[in-house]
Amino acid sequence: MLFSGDTLFRGSIGRTDLPGGNFEQEMRSICERLLVLPEDTIVLPGHMQETTIAFEKQHNPFVLEWLRRGQDPAASWLRQ
Repeated sequence: MLFSGDTLFRGSIGRTDLPGGNFEQEMRSICERLLVLPEDTIVLPGHMQETTIAFEKQHNPFVLEWLRRGQDPAASWLRQ
């Protein structure tokens, strides 16, 4: 079980447009630290409904777009 706070939500991510926010840093953290967890890991975000790592790998538009652009070579396992 993962308590993701305001980092990862079902089909979304936390805001990065506020002071101190950094989109690139947040996406790298999500891809390199969270999405490497077992796919059946339940994610409990700070808001909205729970999700799983598997669901986010397959459906989160921010993750999919990040990987489509080739932004994170370390997350090549997601492209399989």
